[in-house]
Amino acid sequence: MPFPDLRSFVEELDRCGQLKRVGVEVDPVLEVTEIADRVSKAPAAGDAPPPDFDRVHGGKGGHGLLFENVSGSDIPLGINLYGSYERMGIALGCSSFADLASRVGQLVKPEMPTTLMAKMKKLPDLMKLASFGPKIVKRGMCQEVVHTDDADLLTLPTIQCWPDDGGRYITFAGIYTKDRDSGDRNVGMYRVQIFEPKMTAMHWHVHHDGPRHHRGYKAHGEKMPLAIVFGGESVLPYAATCPLPPDVSELLFAGFLNGGGIDLVQCKTIDMQVPANAEIVIEGYVEPHEMITEGPFGDHTGYYSLEGQYPVFRVTAITQRRDPIFPATIVGLPPQEDYYLGKVTERIFLPLLQMLIPDVIDYSLPMFGAFHNCAFVKIKKYYAHQARRVINAIWGAGQMSFCKMIVVLDEEVNVHDEQDVLFHMCANVDWRRDTMIVEGAVDILDHAAPYEGAGSKIGIDATRTMAGEGIFREYPPLIRMSEAVQERVTRRWGEYGFGS
Repeated sequence: MPFPDLRSFVEELDRCGQLKRVGVEVDPVLEVTEIADRVSKAPAAGDAPPPDFDRVHGGKGGHGLLFENVSGSDIPLGINLYGSYERMGIALGCSSFADLASRVGQLVKPEMPTTLMAKMKKLPDLMKLASFGPKIVKRGMCQEVVHTDDADLLTLPTIQCWPDDGGRYITFAGIYTKDRDSGDRNVGMYRVQIFEPKMTAMHWHVHHDGPRHHRGYKAHGEKMPLAIVFGGESVLPYAATCPLPPDVSELLFAGFLNGGGIDLVQCKTIDMQVPANAEIVIEGYVEPHEMITEGPFGDHTGYYSLEGQYPVFRVTAITQRRDPIFPATIVGLPPQEDYYLGKVTERIFLPLLQMLIPDVIDYSLPMFGAFHNCAFVKIKKYYAHQARRVINAIWGAGQMSFCKMIVVLDEEVNVHDEQDVLFHMCANVDWRRDTMIVEGAVDILDHAAPYEGAGSKIGIDATRTMAGEGIFREYPPLIRMSEAVQERVTRRWGEYGFGS
């Protein structure tokens, strides 16, 4: 099962040998990043690499880290806690992401009962689904200590990741907002730059739900209540990053992953409910019209995202449990924690993508594309221009609409093997016939685009060409060994001296 709070999750990582505690004093400005960056690119969850470690080769996530003595704060800092497949499995309480994907598939596309007996058998499942919603409770450990007039963001061990960053940032917290009119909640994960003890910039992109909610308050000249939440159930950080459909609540999805609804408690100074088991909660309001220059900020593209104007957030309270842990993450060239969060999303949300685009057998979001820049997609091809249809469908599928390059391949290609993908792309593609370049929305962080958030995207049909798709020659036969010979060699493998 997932864990009810961050502390119990950290204790489990420690028990499993997935955590290293750092007791010496460290500086949250740059030093934490340099340590965590080396560890996140370590070849295995063993000792941290030496100073001359070759970062080009990446790795398997190293250890989670708990810095117990951070300069300027008496709160320990946890980082890289979600930075491996094993730790993601621990956080989500699963041994197989494929099994979890199957559960998601049943959730998004359930088999509807057709007879009275079938409906009666289905009733327990429907009742269980209802139990995944959040529950309001009277008190929570996130409010064991309450600061209002004395609230001070500078007491938190917030980090500055890179030398040219605009300052220190909150990087791994859930941002809780709600629609002014409907009251529908949203949980996102946006970076937050700290300027003063009670003032930050709220960095978000126009297509996210948080700024959509803000526009509703802004239209009426009203301040928007907002809470910044650290920790809570171990599934919450993942749920906050998921590209859910607009009508699916992150808290409902978190309850589904958690196996039961998330307990929420009423905030002390704003009209908002937050996870009762959180470590720290920052309450406040986003101003309707006041803006501030935020950035630069070193991003996962490997470049700094530039300065920009973003709304001002003013703090009204900071509440916390006694002896909290402050979670953070660094953003930079992968692999970092966001790599593993993204790869798990790739696996878990395959059923959702297949529901939208049934042609898709499998897909991969390779590390070099930083998840929003490239997708390799596998289909079973039946008709002319099917790959183009799939490409256009993906560009209409939520956040995948920002994908800068889509490569569609035949069913025998392993889309998780980049060499296999590139081999078939080079073997099958005629660049004039099999590519399509379109203009449209791209990720705000795409610095190569000629305009912010707008540029060109390429679709590549790397499937074998068939009649109706333009001029082509008949493909020569694929090289395949006969099944009889394969079977014979398998049967006699030990006789050849290679063992059983």
